[in-house]
Parts: sequence; structure tokens; C-alpha cells
Amino acid sequence: MASNTNSTKVYIPRDTTAVSLGANEVVDALIQQLSTNSESIEIVRNGSRGLFWLEPLLEVETAEGRIAYGPVSAEDIPALLEAGMLQGQSEHPLCLGPTDEIPYLKNQQRLTFARAGLIDPLSIDDYRAHEGFDGLKRALGLSAQQIVDEVKASGLRGRGGAAFPTGIKWQTVLDAAPAKPQKYIVCNADEGDSGTFADRLVMEADPMMLIEGMTIAGLAVGASQGYIYLRSEYPLAKQILDAAIDSAVTAGYLGDDIQGSGRDFHLEVRLGAGAYICGEETSLLESLEGKRGLVRAKPPLPALEGLFGQPTVVNNVLSLAAIPFILARGGQAYADYGMGRSRGTQAFQLAGNIERGGLVELAFGASLRQLLQEYGGGSASGRALRAVQVGGPLGAYLPESQWDLPLDYETFSEAGAVLGHGGIVAFDDTVDMAQQARFGMEFCVVESCGKCTPCRIGSTRGVEVIDRIIADASDHKSREANLELLDELCETMEDGSLCAMGGMTPNPVRSALRHFPEDFALSTTSASTATPSTGE
Repeated sequence: MASNTNSTKVYIPRDTTAVSLGANEVVDALIQQLSTNSESIEIVRNGSRGLFWLEPLLEVETAEGRIAYGPVSAEDIPALLEAGMLQGQSEHPLCLGPTDEIPYLKNQQRLTFARAGLIDPLSIDDYRAHEGFDGLKRALGLSAQQIVDEVKASGLRGRGGAAFPTGIKWQTVLDAAPAKPQKYIVCNADEGDSGTFADRLVMEADPMMLIEGMTIAGLAVGASQGYIYLRSEYPLAKQILDAAIDSAVTAGYLGDDIQGSGRDFHLEVRLGAGAYICGEETSLLESLEGKRGLVRAKPPLPALEGLFGQPTVVNNVLSLAAIPFILARGGQAYADYGMGRSRGTQAFQLAGNIERGGLVELAFGASLRQLLQEYGGGSASGRALRAVQVGGPLGAYLPESQWDLPLDYETFSEAGAVLGHGGIVAFDDTVDMAQQARFGMEFCVVESCGKCTPCRIGSTRGVEVIDRIIADASDHKSREANLELLDELCETMEDGSLCAMGGMTPNPVRSALRHFPEDFALSTTSASTATPSTGE
């Protein structure tokens, strides 16, 4: 709708979650209702704030700040307007008060997602008004080594799951001396873990941040070309990214002679192959080169021989999205958050059987119980929560006895679990953990690239063995033999697989057996015997 200086700004998200829940219909209803009167509004299609249980979340800008209403449907618009929504009135039951005061949002520590929901994702002016490109401006005045040193000082580790120190990876690429002068920055945006959506939210709510982070990475290692390898199931993210890249080029923040510095960085979006295994960095590079997504043997590392055989930085969306803050505020400002060797913040994503699903950005060190109860509000079914899987389909299932562990890489590793990409999928007390263990193996059967035998054959045999364990409830001798065989299969997959796909598939299986033996009709002693400590 056309705007003038007296227009009231109304923010309605345009990201995938909000649109799937009716945000476009809310916009149409609002325009239709106001077409017959003299009230003037400016509709801003922002990104979601990550409070998905409140979507579509409509916000009205007032002199006292933004007032939130949600979840709003098209049918609610007439009553909201009558109740004074455009004046920020609170009489309607959907009024949530000031957006910034909603506890779910207010109690977070948002560094990476500070702009999500605040800005028009395609507005360069909006982005700059909220500290956008401050990191790039500083980086243009630093040497490549100085940029890398700031990233090292931040303690940033890969947010895609491997948790490898980002600064060390960049240093390796910076120091590489290729036969050809070309180096690459590749963003892994093939977000395939169950219960994860943080990458998508970055790309749909604040795409300029990812562009800025990748450009800084290019300056840091001497790369002039970047690629965003995007999950093919994210069509809206592709539209937004393509438009954002065009805007950044037009404004001189991307392309040739960035801001008159004489330095270049070009960026393209490439759609993924629709395979989970292409989230593994070497399989991703194969796919990006136009080949079948098969895992490469390492060494050589992609940092030395990556895309087209050249030195390549491969980082996850969240890793690269953290870079603008680090360069703008300094590495120490980022390292001031977190605990131990887990510095900064993590974007935890609440999904599954949870009352308040959404994104929660907190410094490392919060507990799983805090996320599930204070933010998630318990189960959506109203029943007791029983198990939680953290870190995607290859992550362990955690019982309530482990929900008070601090969420950091080392603590979770010691407990036989992984943080991964920060996805948290909750299950209530109706879940059958034997079936969940079977699903873990079956997932590997479907998604394995098939290159190595332990993963390809081991997972197939694993499904068969778990089926026999479930079926042989009354045959103790047979069950014990199958439990021993399953343990051997898991050990073979862990030690012999080429990549984490096969190597981590035993995690959900072992954890289900250890912590939920009753679902396999096992005694605690039998389950403990079947899952030795070496497997966790």
C-alpha cells in the first residue's frame, strides 16, 4: 500500500513460516478493509522474529515502540481495526503489548538475530540503520591476517555441527599457496537436520548479514568468488537472497571494487541436490561442481583442495552470519558470551511436541530444561515430556536426567551427545523409543551416499537387527545375540565410515537402548551391556 509521511507502519512477516500460516492473507485482508476509508498505512514485509507459535505476528509502530498482535488470521482483521489496532490499542485479546517485552524474546541474548523481524530484509537503508555493513567497513581497513586474528579471538566455532574453530580454518586457506590464484568461499545452506530452521531464518529475515559475512570471509582469505549452496526446499529464501545480492551489488557492497576499495567479491546462489548427505562439506563440493554428491576421502582437506581443487572456506550460514558482529564489535565482544571453549551464542531451535516452537538465541551454558520449560512451555499435547533429540537425526536421545546439562560442546560430548546445529526435537511420554532407534538406522539407509560399506550396508543390517530385537520379546537368547550383533554393527559404522553420516548414526540407537531400555523389553543391565561406554 502506498505510504506518506503520516502513514502508520504495520509489519507483517514474509518468511516461509509466517506465509505458511496465512501472513499473505492477513496482508490482503488489511488492504481490503482499509481501501474504503481514509486511514493510510505502510505495510512492511519484515522477517519473523522467530516466535513461530505467534505467527502471523503483526506489529504496529507507535510513539512508544512496536505493539504486537498474534497469532493473527485474515478473519481477525475487522475486529482488530475496530479495537484500535492501528493506534496500538490493547483491548483486543490478540494484543501482546510491546513486542520487545514479550518474555520469550526479551530474555534472549540476540547477537546474530538482533535484526531479525526489525527490518525489511531487502532494504539496504534499513540494514545500514541497524549497524549493517559496519563490520565490512572495518574489515576493508584491515589486512587479511588482522581479520583472521579477530575471528580467532572471538572463539567462533563452526555452527553447522562439527564445531571446528572458524579462525583456524580461515588461517589455513589464507596460508594456502595454490597453483592458480583463485580461492573460494562456500556457504553451506543445505539445512537438512530435523527440527532446524535457523539458517532459513537468517536468509529470509536478514540476508544482508550473510552477504556481509561472506564478503568479509573473502577479504580475509583472498577469495573473490563465493557460492551459497541452498537447500532446494527453500524457494522463498532463494528469491530473497537473489534480490538481496542484486541490491548489495547496486549499492557497492558486493561485486567489483567494493566501496571503492579496489577489492572484489562476487556471490551466487546455487540450489542443492535434495540429498541430506550434501550437507557434508566434501559431498557438497562434489554437488556444487555438478557431480553426484559423494563424500570425498580426507586428506586433502577442502581448505587446501576444495572447490575445483582450489583452497576453499566451507562454513555454515550461522558461522558466516556471526562474522559481521565480530568485525564490527571486535572478537573479544563476541567471546565475552558463552562458557569454556564454547564462545558466543547458539541459535537453539525448538520443534517437535512443544507448546511454543521457535528460535531462541542464548549464550552457551543454558540448560535444556530451561529451553524446554521457560521458552518452550512444555509439550504441545499437555503430557509429560519424555525424550529430547538434540543435534538432528544423528544426535542422541536425552532422558530427563540429562536435561540440566549446560548446553556447550564439551559437556555434551562427554555425555555422548552432540549440539550439532542446535535443533531440539521434543517427544512426550507416548513416544516409542524402539521405533525411534529404528528410525535412526532407517534414516541412514535412505540418506547414505553409498560410497562406503560400513554406512551403506551397516545401516541396512542395523534396521533388520532392530526389527528382530523388537519382534523377539519372548526369546531371551535370540535377543541377546541380536543385541551383541547390533553393538558390533554400531562399532563398525563408528570406526569405519568415511564421514559423520555413518559414524554418528549409532548415536540415537545407543542412547535409546541405554536410557529407554523398557521400550525394548530390556532390563537396565541388558541395555547397559548392549551399549558400552565406548559407543558414547
